[in-house]
Amino acid sequence: MKTKNSAQINKIALFDLNGKKVDTVELNKDVFNGKSNKTLLYQSILMYRSNQRRGTASTKTRANVRGGGKKPWRQKGTGRARVRSIRNPLW
Repeated sequence: MKTKNSAQINKIALFDLNGKKVDTVELNKDVFNGKSNKTLLYQSILMYRSNQRRGTASTKTRANVRGGGKKPWRQKGTGRARVRSIRNPLW
């Protein structure tokens, strides 16, 4: 955050929601006169936004899916692989 007049950025005005000046805050020069790391800033914003997600995605297991009570074909004699239910996740 370096500007042409970076020595004068040690005080800023604090406003309320109506736009009325409430207070003046003094900033630490060691923090605000240094170089900014854009990659670190991007990663921190990305982490913050990722943590704000609800994460409601889900999939049903074979216990939660309807149907599939009867075997699709018999166990032996068809030449095909044995299958118990059509709701098997491998199907």
